[in-house]
Amino acid sequence: MNLQSGTYYWPVTLPEAPAYPALQENITCDVAIIGGGSSGAQCAYYLADSGLSVVVLEKGTAGSGSTSANTAIIQYSGEKMFTSLVHTFGEAFVARHLQLLKQAIDEIEAACARAPIDCEFRRRDTLYSASCPEDIERLRSEYEYIKAHGIAIDFWTREQIEAQYPFSREAAIYSHNDGELNPFKFTHGLLQYASELGVWVFEHTGVNGHSFDRDQQRMTLRTKTGHTVDARTVIFAAGYENVEIRKEKQASFVSTYTVTTEPVAEFPGWYNRTLLWETARPYIYIRTTADNRVIIGGLDHDTDIPEDRDSRLHHKKDQLIAEFNRRFPDIRVKAEYASAAFYGGITDGVPLVGKYPDYPGCYFLLAYGDNGTVYSQLLSRLIVQEITEGHSPDLVMYLQNRPLLGGK
Repeated sequence: MNLQSGTYYWPVTLPEAPAYPALQENITCDVAIIGGGSSGAQCAYYLADSGLSVVVLEKGTAGSGSTSANTAIIQYSGEKMFTSLVHTFGEAFVARHLQLLKQAIDEIEAACARAPIDCEFRRRDTLYSASCPEDIERLRSEYEYIKAHGIAIDFWTREQIEAQYPFSREAAIYSHNDGELNPFKFTHGLLQYASELGVWVFEHTGVNGHSFDRDQQRMTLRTKTGHTVDARTVIFAAGYENVEIRKEKQASFVSTYTVTTEPVAEFPGWYNRTLLWETARPYIYIRTTADNRVIIGGLDHDTDIPEDRDSRLHHKKDQLIAEFNRRFPDIRVKAEYASAAFYGGITDGVPLVGKYPDYPGCYFLLAYGDNGTVYSQLLSRLIVQEITEGHSPDLVMYLQNRPLLGGK
């Protein structure tokens, strides 16, 4: 699957990343994780002290897929508002979903503290602004819903926005205690943490086949190195490539674009270096990095054809820089890295764990959506909870056949 193209900033921040051998023998384990990106690393993190034998299989090198293109904006709010999700899932579901997302951010922070590599996690506030006057009322309704569930959040007027930023919007939600991190270092930090606790990590070990023994209730994975991995449970954490292994009708893809600038000396007018995004579709999102770069992303285009996606990269790069300059005319930026990538979502707006009859003993972790890192932390914990404890009361919320209002 041709996932992305262009140039990538994150791998440059860890030029001597930990390396792992290719699989050289047949092995048996309790849990096999397919994928050495952030989702696979998050699963390995939760399994590291479980007492189970765990193997991570990465076809290339750790963090080299979609993780390298991830902007890693850590938020609980997503593209689909919680007030909209209530109409699909009901109040009790969405209230619990919101609490689980907030918990996932706290767990990401804790994981970063345990990792032997500095993951550059920082708490950041978020300004989510109305892109047009018609969006003000639904933004206010979203604010009231989130605040009613005990989340630290404010509603800002145009005057408040203009007092803190060099641009103007009619209204905005100001959220406290979101975050940002370096997804490449995060992935390697969690894998190194897990490896030091006994998890086997193998790079350059693609999986090209499988078979299930119903008598033994075990899955045998065949690798491109010519060996086998015999596992009781398999977690498919291969990011967007999961849908090539097992199609999921609720997954859909568009193309998205990202620019990372050269380092900036200072950020005049950028209040608290907040994370920035907006109600417009397609939207723009903006963040800073630990070494004072700016990441500008978005301008999604409705195509899943790689050639079409890539042909637009140069123009989209210029557009993203222009959008930033309109917001911050006193911060001069120059693009150093620019990429085009597929961006996956789930049609109903909530991430998904696939448990399919044709893949017994397996979990497909589909943390698709604009909060992929947060979704993956949430889903990883619930999957591991079911594996280690036999039951996860919240996992049913995220299965592919989860209940919807009206029985749809």
